[in-house]
Amino acid sequence: MYKNVCNQYTIGKILLIISCFVSYNASAQLSLTGQIKTRGELRDGYGTLEPIGNKNAAFVSQRTRLTFNYKSSKLIFQTSVQDVRLWGQDASTITINDGSRLSLHEAWAELILSNKKDTSFKISPVDYFAIKAGRQETSYDDERLLGATDWIQQARRHDAIVLKLVQSGWQVDVGAAFNQSSDAINYNGTYYTPANVPATIKDSKGNLANTPAGFIPLVNAAGMSSKTGNPSFLNPPGTNGQNQNYKALEYLYFAKKINKTKLTGLFLSDQFAKYKVDSVKNTAGEDVGYVYGRRYNQPGVYTRYTTGLLLNPVWGSKDEWAATGGFYYQGGHDRDGADLSAYTYTLSLSYKNSNVCYTGGWDYLSGNDAFSTSKTSHRFDPLYGTPHKFWGYMDYFYAGSGSPTGGLSNPYLKIKYTSDNKRFITELANHYFLLAKDQKGADGQAIGKYLGTEFDLTTGYKLNKFTYVDLGLSYMAATHSVEYAKALTPGNNKLNPVWAYLQLNIKPDFLN
Repeated sequence: MYKNVCNQYTIGKILLIISCFVSYNASAQLSLTGQIKTRGELRDGYGTLEPIGNKNAAFVSQRTRLTFNYKSSKLIFQTSVQDVRLWGQDASTITINDGSRLSLHEAWAELILSNKKDTSFKISPVDYFAIKAGRQETSYDDERLLGATDWIQQARRHDAIVLKLVQSGWQVDVGAAFNQSSDAINYNGTYYTPANVPATIKDSKGNLANTPAGFIPLVNAAGMSSKTGNPSFLNPPGTNGQNQNYKALEYLYFAKKINKTKLTGLFLSDQFAKYKVDSVKNTAGEDVGYVYGRRYNQPGVYTRYTTGLLLNPVWGSKDEWAATGGFYYQGGHDRDGADLSAYTYTLSLSYKNSNVCYTGGWDYLSGNDAFSTSKTSHRFDPLYGTPHKFWGYMDYFYAGSGSPTGGLSNPYLKIKYTSDNKRFITELANHYFLLAKDQKGADGQAIGKYLGTEFDLTTGYKLNKFTYVDLGLSYMAATHSVEYAKALTPGNNKLNPVWAYLQLNIKPDFLN
C-alpha cells in the first residue's frame, strides 16, 4: 500500500510539473517538438549508373531530432539537436571509443529590436528589425539556391549572422558567415581546411597513414591515395555539398509582393580557401608510400559571386494560374581559381483546379563546351540549394553525385492530385534531360546531348496531425551519354536505373 501511495504521489508531481509547463507555454510561446524520420531505400542506380553485374543496395536511414523554441516580444531562441545514422551502423552495444554521432543542427537567437505590431515596443522606427545569430537553416523562395536540403537526413545549416528588415512591404535580409578550423593560441593565420576529413587514410601502397594537418587527401576508387583522385571528389558543381565548404559568405536578399506577384532578388558572394597540390611520404615497414592531396595553407581566397531575380505571378479568379521566371548569373572565380562566367534560368507555368495541379517548365544550367578553347568556366553551381526538388528525385544532377561538365537542359511536366481533406497527395513527374553544351566521347567526337528520361511517382498520406507516410518510385531510361557525363567507363553500365523508398515521418509537438 505504501508503494502504491508513493507511486500515486510521484505521478501527481509529474502531472503538476507538466501542467505548469503547459501553462507557461501558453503565455511564453514555448514549444518542444521532435522528429523521427525513418526511410527505407532500394537502390539500383540512384545518383549514378550501376556497373553491369552489380547487385541492388538496400538500407534504412533515420533522423532523430529534438527542437526547442522560445518566443517572446523581444527574442526568439531555437536550438535543435539531431542524430543521423543507418540502422545497424552501430553494433547492438557500443563503447566510448566508437565516438558520438550526435550533432547540433541549429542553435540561434533572433534579437528583435523593432516591431510596430507589438505594443510592448515604445519606439519602433521600422516595421520589423532583428538580428539573428548562430547555427541556422538558410532558406529562401523555392530553395533553388539557398535551402535547408531537408530531403537528405543530415540537412544543411550555416553558422552565420543575419540582419532582418521589413518595411513598407519590403523584406531585406543581409547575412554573413566566416569559417575557421581552429582556435588554438599558436594557430598561424586564418587558413581553413574546408571539409571533415578522416583521421587516417590509405597511402598509395594501401597502408594506413595519419591524415596531415590542413590536408584533404585525394583517393581513387579503391580508397587509396592517388595523384588524380576520384572524379566525384574533384568539386563538380553540386550545391557545394561535397568536399569544399566556403571560407566566408555574404548575401543580400530582398522580396516585395505587389498584389499577387512576388519579386525577389539575391546577391551572394562566397570565398574559398586557396590550396596547393602536395604529397606526404609514409613509411610502413619496407613499404614507402605517399599521401596525395590538397594542402590548404596558401594566403588569399577565390571569390565567386551570384546574382539574379525571381518573379512569381499568380492570377485567376481562384488563383488557378501561377508562373515562375528567374535568371541568375555567376562570375568571379570558381572554387579552384578558374575564371567563371555562368548562368541559369527557369520558366514554369501551373494550372490548378480544386484537386489537380498541372505544371510544365524548363530549367537551364550553363556548362562548358568541350570544343571551345576558352579557359573560362561556364559551369553554373546552384550554390546551397535543394537540388532534389528540381532535377529528378534520383539525384543524378547537381546533388552529391555532381553534374555534367556540359551543363543541363531540363524540360519537365508534372501532375499532382490532392484530396479534398488534404491528407492524400500523389504526383507524377517527367524529366527530359539533355546536355546544355557539347561533351566529347572516347573517339574525341561530340556525344549525343540527350541523356535520358526520368519518371518520378510519389504518394503520401497524413495519418494524423503529426505522422506522414510517403512512398516513391523512380525510373530512368538513360543513354550512353550519361556514362560520359558521369565519368564512367562506356559500355560497362546498366542504362535502366530504378530507385524506390518508403518513409515514415513523425513530428510530435510535446507541449501542444
